[in-house]
Amino acid sequence: MDFERKENDRAVPPSSRPAPWVQLKYMTYSPNVFPRFIGLASGPAIPAGTQVAVYGKDGSLFGHGFYNRQANIPLRIFSHSTEALPEDYFEQLILRAIRLRTQILRLPEKTDAFRVVHGDADGLNGLVVDKYGDVLSVEIFTLAVYQRIREWLPVFHRELGTSRETIQLVKGFGSMECARGCEDFHTPGLREIKIRENGIRYAVDFENGHKTGFFCDQRDNRARLATFCKGARVLDLCCYSGGFSLSAKLAGAAEVTGVDLDEKAIAQAKRNANLNQTRINFVHADTFSYARQMQANGESFDVVVLDPPKLINGRDDYEDGYAKYHDMNKAVLPLVKRGGLFVTNSCSGLLQTEDFEQLIIRVAHRLGRRLQIIERTGPGLDHPVMSNYPEGRYLKALWAIVW
Repeated sequence: MDFERKENDRAVPPSSRPAPWVQLKYMTYSPNVFPRFIGLASGPAIPAGTQVAVYGKDGSLFGHGFYNRQANIPLRIFSHSTEALPEDYFEQLILRAIRLRTQILRLPEKTDAFRVVHGDADGLNGLVVDKYGDVLSVEIFTLAVYQRIREWLPVFHRELGTSRETIQLVKGFGSMECARGCEDFHTPGLREIKIRENGIRYAVDFENGHKTGFFCDQRDNRARLATFCKGARVLDLCCYSGGFSLSAKLAGAAEVTGVDLDEKAIAQAKRNANLNQTRINFVHADTFSYARQMQANGESFDVVVLDPPKLINGRDDYEDGYAKYHDMNKAVLPLVKRGGLFVTNSCSGLLQTEDFEQLIIRVAHRLGRRLQIIERTGPGLDHPVMSNYPEGRYLKALWAIVW
C-alpha cells in the first residue's frame, strides 16, 4: 500500500503538465509505441516529429520521445529518464555510440567499415549509420530523425574523420511516417567507395546497393567461415556482393560459386573479385531454381552458405515469410555433402532464434539428415541489442555439420 501511495503521489494532472506531452494507456518499455497503447495527448495539433514528455498510465512522468500522431508508430520513446534532458542530449548519445566502436571495440584497428549507430540499441530510434572509409551511409526510419539529421551530421564527421555522406529514407518512409516532401540527399558525385575488411577489398555501391550499401553485420561470420574453407568446394547462395564467397576463396577454397537473383549484385560481386585478383564463379539465378537444378545434376558441396534477404517484414506476413525460410532451406540443405558444413542465416527480427533453429532441424530431419550444431552466431559487436527491444536481435546464423 505504501508503495502504491508513493507511485500515485507522483501523478501529475494534465492541467499541470507543460506541453507538449503524451500519456500512455497501457504500460510498455518498448521504444516503439503503437496507437492502441496511447491515451491522452496535450492537443491534436502537436507538429509531427515534436519531442514530447511521456507520462505513464498512472499520470507520472515516464520518459521522453518523438511524437507523430499520424505515423504507423506514433510514439518513439528514446529515453525512460524522468529527469529533464540536457540541451546536448543527442550529441551525448552520438558520442557514446562512437566511443563504443572506436575506443572500446577498437574497430578502426581492424576495418574501415563498421556500424556507428544501431537505432534503438544506441538510444537513437529511427537512425542507422554505417561508416565506410570517409563516408557516412545513413538510413532514416522516422520523420523526427529526418528533421534533425543535418544538425547531427557535423558531430559524426568531427569525431570519425569522415567528410562525405549519403542519406536515404527506408522504403515506404512516406506512408509509414505520413510525411511528404522528404527526399534522400548525398554529397555530390558520391557513388561508391572502396573499403577493406579482414584484409579483403570491397567496392561499396551506394547507387545500386541494398540498405546502406554493404552488410558489415556479417563481418565476423565471414572471417569465421574462412577457417572452414581451405581446399573445399563452396556454394554461397544469396551472395549479394560476394562477401562470403571472397572470404572462402581467399582462405584457400578449391572452388567457389556465388549465386544471387539480383543482376546488379552479381556484377558488383564480380568487380569485388577482380579487386582482389581472384576468380569466383558468380551466377545470376534464383536460389530455388539453382538449388533444384544442382540436386537434379547430383551436385554437392563441402560448405554451403545460405544468407537470404529479410523474408518476414511484419507480423502480417509472418506465416508467409516463415514458409519461405522453410522451403528455401529444404531446397538447399541436400546440396551439403555428408560431413559438410551448412551455414544458414535469417535477418528477420520477428523470427526468434529458437524458432529459426527448430525450423532448420525439422527440415533436416524430414530430409533424413541430422545436424551436428557447432555454433550459433549473430552480428558483430557493433550491432548491440537493448534489453527492452529484443526484436533488435535480428541476425541469426546456425552452423552445423550435416550427416
